[in-house]
Amino acid sequence: MVFHAPVTIVAKTGDAGKYKVGLPAWNMLLRGFMAGAYIAIGGALATVCSTGVSATLGAGIAKLVLGAVFPVGLIIIVLTGAELFTGDAMFAPMAAFIHKVSWASVLNLWVWVYIGNLIGSLVYAFFMAYGPLTSWSGSTGTATVFGLTAVNIAVGKVSYAGFFGMFSAFLKAICCNWLVNLAILLGICADDAIGKIVGIWFPIMAFVSSGFEHCVANMYFIPAGIMTAPYLTADQAASIGLAKIQGLNWVTMWTNNIIIVTIGNIVGGLFFVGVLYYYAFKKEIEASK
Repeated sequence: MVFHAPVTIVAKTGDAGKYKVGLPAWNMLLRGFMAGAYIAIGGALATVCSTGVSATLGAGIAKLVLGAVFPVGLIIIVLTGAELFTGDAMFAPMAAFIHKVSWASVLNLWVWVYIGNLIGSLVYAFFMAYGPLTSWSGSTGTATVFGLTAVNIAVGKVSYAGFFGMFSAFLKAICCNWLVNLAILLGICADDAIGKIVGIWFPIMAFVSSGFEHCVANMYFIPAGIMTAPYLTADQAASIGLAKIQGLNWVTMWTNNIIIVTIGNIVGGLFFVGVLYYYAFKKEIEASK
């Protein structure tokens, strides 16, 4: 395995960011769509694999299982060149710092990739909600045990309320994208596929198992729950709570989660990785130009 020095990793990140901001809008959107779907693939797998674990092995092991399988999404993204908004929260600013690309081009990348991520996540949420998360008898659908888990996850993600609830979501989002972008840096560190996979897996497992908040993952988790909730049986709905289910909708998806989590993810990627690593190695980078 070949591993690059930290200053080389930072420089390569800036080079990649310069390439990304130079893509045409349609390509940003297309690659964003793919990344949104790939993150949703990891979220869907985590939902299925963690179902029932807590009742038998405990909440901690359930979180570990959730985190252990979720990284497949980012692994696919990094190895196939898709565009993830939370990664671009570091890549694009790093290009602005090193290569002096405009902040308007940074914002342009963010907007198109964010829209693409949202579309990809929604499409995969639809596939899951009307596929594995429900069982069908003619035109009648009933949420499966995996569907019940999906709704429970979604309900939990729109439960943030009031100042302290929003502040909690914001802090979780910062921590999340701090780890996500460290995973990306570790992926850049290695040249071979196995090295990249191992480097990506551990930080992503840590963020998911810790219960942090990722805006693109939530673009899957919450819609999957919203779409599946109408097919809960009376007993399933009672196990969650009717009031909680009524609070799960397309408005609370944004007001109680996505907006504040997106802001926190930007802070985590831009400041806690992008800014810190650029200034830590600024002297070496400038000397190598």
